[in-house]
Amino acid sequence: MGINQVIQPNAVVPPQVTNPAIMPSALNLTPNSQQANSLINKLLEKGFIDQVKYNEIKVKALNTGKTIEEVITAGNYITEKQLYMLKSELFNVPFIDLQEVTIAIDVIGRINQDMARKNLAVAFEETPELIKLAMEDPLDIQKVKFLRTLLGKRVEPYFADPDSIKEIIETRYGTQIGNEEVSEALEDVGEVVDIGNTLSETEDLQVEITSAPVARIVNMILEFAAKHKASDVHIEPRENKIAVRYRVSGVLTEKLILPKKLGSAVVSRIKILSNLKIDEHRVPQDGRFQIKSDSEYIDLRVSIMPAVYGEKVVIRLLEKGGASINIKDTGIRGRAHDLYLEALKKTQGIVLVTGPTGSGKTVTLAASLKILNRPEVNIMTLEDPVEIRIDGVTQVQVNADVGLTFAKGLRSFLRQDPDIIMVGEIRDRETAELAVQASLTGHLVLATLHTNSATGAIPRLTDMKVEPFLLASTVNLITAQRLTRKICEHCLYTVEATPEQLNAIRDVLSGVKGFNFDSYLANNGGHIILNQGKGCPNCSDSGYKGRIGIFEVFKMSEKIGAMTISHESAGVIEKQAIEEGMTTMLQDGYFKVLEGATTMEEVLRVIN
Repeated sequence: MGINQVIQPNAVVPPQVTNPAIMPSALNLTPNSQQANSLINKLLEKGFIDQVKYNEIKVKALNTGKTIEEVITAGNYITEKQLYMLKSELFNVPFIDLQEVTIAIDVIGRINQDMARKNLAVAFEETPELIKLAMEDPLDIQKVKFLRTLLGKRVEPYFADPDSIKEIIETRYGTQIGNEEVSEALEDVGEVVDIGNTLSETEDLQVEITSAPVARIVNMILEFAAKHKASDVHIEPRENKIAVRYRVSGVLTEKLILPKKLGSAVVSRIKILSNLKIDEHRVPQDGRFQIKSDSEYIDLRVSIMPAVYGEKVVIRLLEKGGASINIKDTGIRGRAHDLYLEALKKTQGIVLVTGPTGSGKTVTLAASLKILNRPEVNIMTLEDPVEIRIDGVTQVQVNADVGLTFAKGLRSFLRQDPDIIMVGEIRDRETAELAVQASLTGHLVLATLHTNSATGAIPRLTDMKVEPFLLASTVNLITAQRLTRKICEHCLYTVEATPEQLNAIRDVLSGVKGFNFDSYLANNGGHIILNQGKGCPNCSDSGYKGRIGIFEVFKMSEKIGAMTISHESAGVIEKQAIEEGMTTMLQDGYFKVLEGATTMEEVLRVIN
């Protein structure tokens, strides 16, 4: 479910409780000793406590001067959620489980974060007639009246346990930019928002955008990205607004809208942080800077592109220390994992990792270098840019402006006595030929290539005019990969696979050597249980959190080498690789569905 969708809340209301549209004037219940006694009586009646604990609570309340509710809470006799459900029944006010609802971001924003935290109340649904509020204490008449006045609309308060309210406040608000910050920024930049054509106007703008409100908005945008583990931030000028979108687990989601007038000031602030020219709006610019989030340092790579309605900014977040990932954490499994480790043990040859941009190739190579990184080995990498810093490895960043291309850098590497070379991307004939030559002269070369499949790498390299017989003798192994979203562990639930799903899985996995789906099904009692994600605040209601790779891996065998030399197509080579035991990405994805890591829909989305 999308973050902007609103579903009917799963309000837990006991059968004997009515659910009127509660107005503050109708709330005439005030917890007193009689109602407190009713609460403990409810506990006993529902079987949460026995007579011994009943007496124990009474004595503790008498001796300590605490209320019955305080004693119940402190003694962990029931969960907080159970307590508030009982209070809901006792006081004839409905209960809402906030973990079971999807709240639209504009509804949440009806109460700003500070006010929500102060009153422990969040809006979770809005109709033309009223706003429904989840509150710790909906019996507080003054608080309900205040919120009604604040919202300018009739309110219907619900009981909700405080922890779930706090979780919504911390995770769903995040660093949401409120009206107050936007208003301050608009006042601060005044009308100098469309960057002018003269230097004097630019100088005026620079003074304006270094001010606190605009700087704070940029900080909030970046803080939200860091907190929610976004890989990219898109700040996009549109006709009447500025949209801010975040790519989380590979999927872009719009999280924030800013007034059009703030666009130029926000972009200029980012330009200053990135040490770019703020008076240049006609050509693309690239820069970088660093932020600190909690104790983590994050490198930001900035790309600014002129567009119809202004300049678009894309910021990529590159966390340091990412090389600590284990190769198995990437998602490579079984025979593919064994073949890959075997290829890394060789002292010469080429290991290729293929896939489109954003498919996780860099992380796979970083995890590989972690395995290879030893004091007695000289490892050098040539990247554009250096995304993951690895201690003990010499990493060089390509800089075309000064003539440091992949080809020129690789040529210089060979004079640096390397044992292992990693080439960030083979883009042209010269780089490809140099990589082949380096492998022929006793170096292990790891490299990435943009192709759609593992077997597609061979015709891609021959298109770059690399001699096929050289590929047959130097390429040790080729892998292709994609990233699928993992099911969120916090809202995971299980369903039984339908006959249609079973048939689809059977069709895909029927070609896997050494695996019989019908036997697998029989061993599971004729039923396959699949995991799904319901959607919760931890995963921004998507049902997915984090990503895992799906892979296809084959090594250069004698037959595939002969096919390479005879210029066979990628399809013919793929059939031979499957015959030799290669599991395709789709098959590997379906195995991860059976593992419970992801869903069939997600695998098909990524593959197709």
